[in-house]
Amino acid sequence: MTQAVSSPLHPAAEQARVAVNVVFLLNGMLFATWAVNIPGVRTALGLTDAQVGGALLAVGLGSLVSMPLTGSWIARTGSHRVTARLAPLVMLALALPFLAPNLSALVSMLALLGFLNGALDVSMNAQGVTVEKALGRPIMSRLHAYFSLGGVLGALLGTLLVGRVPMLAHAGGVALLSALAALWAGRRLLPDPAHFDDSAAAAARTGPALSPAVLLLGALCFLGMLSEGAHYDWAALYFHDVLKLPGGQAGIGYAAFVATMTLGRWFGDQTRARFGDEALVRGGALLSALGLGLALLLPSPALATLGFALSGLGLSNVVPVMYGAAGHALHGRGIAQVATIGYGGFLLGPPLIGFLAYRFGLAPSLGLAVLGAALVAGLGGVAFRMIRTSGQPEQASEQAQQSR
Repeated sequence: MTQAVSSPLHPAAEQARVAVNVVFLLNGMLFATWAVNIPGVRTALGLTDAQVGGALLAVGLGSLVSMPLTGSWIARTGSHRVTARLAPLVMLALALPFLAPNLSALVSMLALLGFLNGALDVSMNAQGVTVEKALGRPIMSRLHAYFSLGGVLGALLGTLLVGRVPMLAHAGGVALLSALAALWAGRRLLPDPAHFDDSAAAAARTGPALSPAVLLLGALCFLGMLSEGAHYDWAALYFHDVLKLPGGQAGIGYAAFVATMTLGRWFGDQTRARFGDEALVRGGALLSALGLGLALLLPSPALATLGFALSGLGLSNVVPVMYGAAGHALHGRGIAQVATIGYGGFLLGPPLIGFLAYRFGLAPSLGLAVLGAALVAGLGGVAFRMIRTSGQPEQASEQAQQSR
């Protein structure tokens, strides 16, 4: 459990909590603004689904390059400084893809956006851990709820603006205002405790050791985040291409998904305390598979919107709870490994669906997200039993140290 801090630090920690909430919110708006404009970018550049998939892959590859490098940067300078420097840059980089005159330029600009955002993802989560420890109470689920809330706001704004104003004006306005808000938040973040740097240095010396528990939990996180990414990047195109909804109306499925995901994460801590980790993950994954399956098998706008809403509610706590379970049972190195493996699904899943859609159609290809959620529901029990077993020796050691 986290320990309460002395009163002099508490006001600064509360201020940092608000600031890091803002960063997560802005990051969610960034993804939503891009997502609701994907159909417009595709039309403007005359791209196929496979080319859209390749462009999305550039985002993932850029992030995969930067994420392993960010840990040492944080260890040297602190997550507060890294987040403060990156957040405004990431927000401004949102406008870059909308300046692309062709596919090659789009790929390059999305790769740069992915590089910057991957580093920000690591640093803002590290800052969240710092603030959580300073406050002495959990806040990570609520932080991810703010990311989802940003997605809701971005999707709603997109519904109002897409098709009514130029894409560059829409994205550029969001980018500029978000960068200003990120500058405000960056001045209020919290320095990391000194022992974080020591832990990072020790991890770098010992190197990674992937246990079967980490591999299985990471694989399930991969599948869970693949399903999330499929909704984020392909919902608007599904409603536009398959359900034939025009303009901003195509964002309704995306809005339904992120709205219920936000709601589920907002109350995730209470739900987790009542039902437990394993039941929440397996039940949520099953609900997601049923919801998205409903949307794909009964393709009417009303039923599809309901299906995406159910899927968002189901997926809302799947990955956060698995991350939390890894952190409690396997400690820092375990959760870092699980998060790294899992994030690959978020980054690589949507491009894979794009390539499959080019060959088989979008609706059948989104069945991959249904399969991923179903596998999480089926194998979640095994994963939780394994991490409970893996965590027992470390928990015993920690209890022994506390009793001295």
